[in-house]
Amino acid sequence: MQSPRSNQDRTEKTRAALIAAARALFVDKGYAETATPEIVTAAGITRGALYHHFRDKRDLFRAVAEAEARAVAEDIERGAEARDDPVEALLAGSRAYLDAMAAPGRTRLLLIEAPAVLGLAETRALDEAHAARTLREGLAEAGIAEGAEALGDLVSAAFDRAALAIDAGGGRAVYEASLSLLIRRLVS
Repeated sequence: MQSPRSNQDRTEKTRAALIAAARALFVDKGYAETATPEIVTAAGITRGALYHHFRDKRDLFRAVAEAEARAVAEDIERGAEARDDPVEALLAGSRAYLDAMAAPGRTRLLLIEAPAVLGLAETRALDEAHAARTLREGLAEAGIAEGAEALGDLVSAAFDRAALAIDAGGGRAVYEASLSLLIRRLVS
C-alpha cells in the first residue's frame, strides 16, 4: 500500500510535469496551436492523467498563467522588501517587474495569450491576486489613498505596456526611466 505522502508527491510531480510541458508548448506555438496530445507526450504522461488533474486545455492554461503570475509577484516582493522608503520600494518593485517579465515567454503568456484564452475578467482577477496586488500595496504604503484602485489599474497598465514594448525590442532603459518618472510624480 502506498503512503499518502508518496501519492501526494506523485500527484504534485504529475501536475508540475503537465504545467511545465504546457508552458513550453504555449510559449513556442501559442495556446490555439497546441493540442493536448502534444502536451501529454511532452510531459510523458497519459491523456487520462491530464484530465484527472485538469478539466480541459483551458484549465491547464489557467494553471500555467497562475504559476507565472505568482512568480512575477514573488519577484516583485523580493525586489521591494529590503527597502524602508515606500517610494524606493515601488521603484525597486518596478525594476523587479520588468526583470520578471523578461523570463522567456512570460509576456506572451500573461499579456497576450491569457486575455485571449481566459477573457478579460479572469485575467484581471489573476493579476489582482498577484502583481496588481503588490502594486496597490506599494501605492498605499507610499500614501496614495484617494483613487488608489483606479490609479493602480492605470499604473499597472503602464507596466504591462512597458513589458510588451521591451519584449518587442524596445529599449528597457527608456521604459524603466519612464516608469520611475511616473511613480515619482504620482507619489510626490
